[in-house]
Amino acid sequence: MGRCLVFVRRRARALGTAPAREPAAKRRSPFAEERRETPTMTKTEVIALLRENKNERGIASWKRLGPPRMKSFGIGLTQLRKLAKTVGRDHGLAKKLWASDVYDAKVVSLLIDEPKKMTREQAERQVEELQAGMLSHVFCSCDATLPKAEFAVDLAVEWAKSKDGVRRRCGYLLLYELSKDTKNPALDDAFFETYLKRIEKRLQKEENFVKDGMNAALMGIGKRNRRLNRAAIEVAKAVGKVEVDYGDNSCEAIDVMKHLTSDHLKKKFAS
Repeated sequence: MGRCLVFVRRRARALGTAPAREPAAKRRSPFAEERRETPTMTKTEVIALLRENKNERGIASWKRLGPPRMKSFGIGLTQLRKLAKTVGRDHGLAKKLWASDVYDAKVVSLLIDEPKKMTREQAERQVEELQAGMLSHVFCSCDATLPKAEFAVDLAVEWAKSKDGVRRRCGYLLLYELSKDTKNPALDDAFFETYLKRIEKRLQKEENFVKDGMNAALMGIGKRNRRLNRAAIEVAKAVGKVEVDYGDNSCEAIDVMKHLTSDHLKKKFAS
């Protein structure tokens, strides 16, 4: 996506190469809705799997930047996705992993949950436990489970206008993921145009990490179709350069204009 979150993108650049226990079928998405025929793993087995795939460089980074109340095996997001594919979807296991004090286990939890078993109450409870927003990206985007839940659209609408900054950020990150959904009739151009207007008016006045979510939503909406691409480009011009402070790392905010005017999108929307 080009988007960056502390401890996610940094570790993704320093992944280990430990093999997964059970190779998945070729080309199968790690987040496919089909359930595995064999039982999923236990919490203890997942923690052991994470330990086996620990990344010393990531651990060192975590010790320097991570919250002391949480541990981490320093595993990058790309590798965690592969491991989640090995584990398989399991709502009960996801709840147990979420209760862990291991960051990597919480990420796996968000990736293996089951959309049809998630509830609004669960989402509201989890958003309060995102470690000041640290887990927001994996909670709401990065192919996580929440955007696939039946109530995701309603949640995005509600959170995007919340007084709570973490919820607002999550709301716009959900909008980014929802911008990829071309089958839901509720997600028409008019729906997204409402948020383009709001982003143009409010982005530069927003809290630091809410800017990150809005910027991602702007990019996602602008990639949806030619009409929204043109509208998003005008918003990006009006907004100007977006700066987000990601802390003590080299991360930078998405260059939305660069993405929306890429040769790929020009060809895609040429006809």
